[in-house]
Amino acid sequence: MAELGTTLNGQHQSTQGQHHHVTAQGQHGTAQGQHTAGHGPHTTGQGQHGTAHRPSAAGRLPSVLIATRHGESTANVEFQLAEAAGALSVPISCRDADIPLSLQGRQQAQALGHWWAGLPSADRPRSVWCSPYVRTAETARIALAQAAGLGSVPVTLAVRYDERLRDRELGVLEMLPKAAIEAKHPEEAARRRKMGELYYRPPGGESWADVALRVRSLLRDLCEEEAGRPVLLVAHDCTVLMLRYALDRLTEDQLTALGPVHNCSTSLWRAQDGRLRPDGWNGVGHLTAGTD
Repeated sequence: MAELGTTLNGQHQSTQGQHHHVTAQGQHGTAQGQHTAGHGPHTTGQGQHGTAHRPSAAGRLPSVLIATRHGESTANVEFQLAEAAGALSVPISCRDADIPLSLQGRQQAQALGHWWAGLPSADRPRSVWCSPYVRTAETARIALAQAAGLGSVPVTLAVRYDERLRDRELGVLEMLPKAAIEAKHPEEAARRRKMGELYYRPPGGESWADVALRVRSLLRDLCEEEAGRPVLLVAHDCTVLMLRYALDRLTEDQLTALGPVHNCSTSLWRAQDGRLRPDGWNGVGHLTAGTD
């Protein structure tokens, strides 16, 4: 399944970009991918007649939720080359789930781990939920090793793999560059343009809305199991977009106006007033700052 972002061509994209302020729902993120520590999202009240304290609504949320897209994959590289040449195929024979990171992707994952280690203690994830695909699993493993090596997180911190974080499935359009989709499936290309990315479902594949459904399901479980804790999600372009769509309650127009999610970028939400509110989107400053 290809990394789509907000493009309409079905290719795996490698991205480099600048950090963007969060503007959805009138919220503004911090600049340069930097996030400041906040006070804990929930308070405890005095129980009546010796009863146990009851958690507030915010207490049933993670204190901080950080989402990242995997580092650059070998498919990202191949699709860039194919798009530039107008090629009708890419030299990829394995399953989408088995595509690994490129050398640059591994370096990006190390930079992510260095950023993780430098977070304020209250924001530093102690729990990781990850797509089971090879490129996301490698990103999580490398970032965790880097952060643990700097003494910021336990070496034994477990990574939880959840298939609901997998990438969008593209069915008959799987592994096809833009030119190939137009040449081999012109009727699907036309239907896609007419319906828009949120609702277009390729034969045998998923729409963005389909991905949003499983992201919402995952969020329900995550909020129950990770209440009051900072959490890191390692996922894919479309999955992170749908996370923002769900959490920030975006309209279709707001969603499609977003640019692609950059490889190993960081997006952050904090528990506040009973919901997770944005505090940074698609930050990449850590990827250019170096790790020395």
